[in-house]
Amino acid sequence: MTVELGHIALIFALCLAVIQAIVPMIGSFSGHTNWMRVGHSMAAGQFVFVALSFACLTTAFIQDDFSVAYVANNSNTLLPLQFKISAVWGAHEGSLLLWALILSGWSSAVALCSGKLPLVLSARVLSVLGAISVGFALFLLLTSNPFERILPIPPVEGGDLNPLLQDFGLIVHPPMLYMGYVGFSVPFAFAIAALIGGQFDSAWARWSRPWINVAWVFLTIGISLGSWWAYYELGWGGWWFWDPVENASFMPWLAGTALMHSISATEKRGVFRSWTLLLAILTFSLSLLGTFLVRSGVLTSVHAFASDPERGIFILIFLSIVVGGSLLLFALRGPTMRSATSYSGWSRETMLLINNVFLVSSMAMILIGTLYPLLADVLDMGKISVGPPYFNFFFVPLMSGLMVCLGFAGFTRWKSTEGRFLLRKGLVPSIVSLIMALTLPMVMVEKLSWSTYSLTAVVILLLVFWVVTMSLEDLWLKSRGKLSSLSGLSGSYWGMLIAHIGLAVCALGVGLSTAYDVQKDLRMAPGDSTDLGGYQFQFIDVERVEGPNFIAYRGNVEVRSGDVFVVSLSPEKRSYKSGGQVMTEADIDGQLNRDLYVSLGEPLGDQAWAIRFQVKPFVRCIWLGGLLIGLGGLLAALDKRYRRRRLKKSVNVKSEGLAFE
Repeated sequence: MTVELGHIALIFALCLAVIQAIVPMIGSFSGHTNWMRVGHSMAAGQFVFVALSFACLTTAFIQDDFSVAYVANNSNTLLPLQFKISAVWGAHEGSLLLWALILSGWSSAVALCSGKLPLVLSARVLSVLGAISVGFALFLLLTSNPFERILPIPPVEGGDLNPLLQDFGLIVHPPMLYMGYVGFSVPFAFAIAALIGGQFDSAWARWSRPWINVAWVFLTIGISLGSWWAYYELGWGGWWFWDPVENASFMPWLAGTALMHSISATEKRGVFRSWTLLLAILTFSLSLLGTFLVRSGVLTSVHAFASDPERGIFILIFLSIVVGGSLLLFALRGPTMRSATSYSGWSRETMLLINNVFLVSSMAMILIGTLYPLLADVLDMGKISVGPPYFNFFFVPLMSGLMVCLGFAGFTRWKSTEGRFLLRKGLVPSIVSLIMALTLPMVMVEKLSWSTYSLTAVVILLLVFWVVTMSLEDLWLKSRGKLSSLSGLSGSYWGMLIAHIGLAVCALGVGLSTAYDVQKDLRMAPGDSTDLGGYQFQFIDVERVEGPNFIAYRGNVEVRSGDVFVVSLSPEKRSYKSGGQVMTEADIDGQLNRDLYVSLGEPLGDQAWAIRFQVKPFVRCIWLGGLLIGLGGLLAALDKRYRRRRLKKSVNVKSEGLAFE
């Protein structure tokens, strides 16, 4: 009965989404206030029913109801409870239901927080969000029903959740990532509402900006968590593979970052209006593109969910309607929203424009590298592989140029800035950065037993110290050297400062771990030892252990630095009871300046095993930087000025033109 209740709740949610999509939009054109208010109650009701549906599916997993096909395919009685719950979104149907739940949650949040918005605008925004919900609800009910039964004879035991997914990462990574993906539907809806009404100004930007920031924070944290999960779970120490599905999450992040910077210029100076609208459309369109790539079966990836052509066609049609319709609307109304505000070549507007060029160029490069092999295959042009060399070749210079611009971010002023002022402020940080970049690798080679003096490390350190020293100098200038003045700085400024430093920290981790990562793949018998990166690794033995739903062989490796004992590591080779799948579970000793990474391979006879040893300098700075970037975005979103929205005059709901402060 619980399963049927979940299915019925999903149907009711679809009905409410249809009403939310149609009635408020009609009311915004006809001037019927009550019709426009319908969207608020429909959004709340839709969230309640989708949440009920999600709870019913979760209950089916907890109760091991194998009469539900989705439960039978992705769970079993041996699966620990926490993984039974996370298995709800561990495969295609449940992940799509989670998407629908988060989308209805964002819609409800907009309805709840729209009290100070003009009723016309909020009605249109909620109507657009309702239309998106209709698409995903139909997708669920028509092609991806998670409540489909196996009747009349259900299996006694279920299958198994993919061992890769039986990890804490599944609990936190997909929800955070989806919060970011789906969160960009809100600025998309604001953009469509502005294009429909033909009105776009700084007030629109001020209302949209917190939603952009919050969605971007979730996506940043989601991508960082996914990178960390891959690093420790896949067993060979990689943290980014330029996998097509990884690219599908990174492209909206790049476009969203550009949008976040562009809308700040629109809010402050009224510039880049058309460009900001286009970026809002582009960011959410890329989120939908990621959905198509993951669920259509057009690519091969460890992250891909489905290969059903029916699903792919449905998503492609939905994607075409949303993207094509929004771009057509932009083509018709966007040119009328150009700004006439001028600015000089040395100004914050120029820096933000350069920032957008680097970010969008990076996004376009990744988009081409991801889709061109698929297009070539469809056109029967042969199999084409685009790997890390292509992406690294273009991405690294673009991000390096971006980091150079970040150094000047705080010093540039709106409308105009003297070039001599920027050169003067950049002189000392340039000298300090150059000295540190040239000398620090030599110190590290000596102290950390790194093999060579790396030019890559020099360039990375130069950029990192440049961003950090310029940011700190700007902080000193704005606070006038007084700690008491720090409290007077805005949340947006602190957000910018911390996010920029976070990017530098992330770049530090990427650069140094790439330049000085060392590894060995060896045949090791008990008692054997090897030296790597200034550490001695000794293989002691392997013991057989039993987990809740797996049997494992657990290695014992002792690590020393000289005569000093450092740590004992216990990598595992697991065989899962249900499906017999074998997984490698690495063991990691992590510190800020290095990771000791050991993974157990295959048995080689005579008690010997294949073992991988790695020493990865400063790799944790990658995820520390990601957290700092997310914190910066959160501080910017919480800026108190976004809670001070006053209407310049009352709004006539029958009017298309709305005047705001």
